[in-house]
Amino acid sequence: MTAPEIEPARWQKSPYSQATNQCVEFADLRATRAAIVLRDSKHIPGPALLLTPAAFTTFLASVTGRS
Repeated sequence: MTAPEIEPARWQKSPYSQATNQCVEFADLRATRAAIVLRDSKHIPGPALLLTPAAFTTFLASVTGRS
């Protein structure tokens, strides 16, 4: 699935991301698709990754070293 296919998603990024826009953005679609969606901010029309809320929690724990 590509990011435009899931519009109108409300995309957010970490306040820690740099001004160069090189980050992963996420959209909380739990109300409509029971998923959290990730995309690359450098390639917005590209693929999007849909994760269950549990998988997203595991992903965050892994990338932050809290697993």
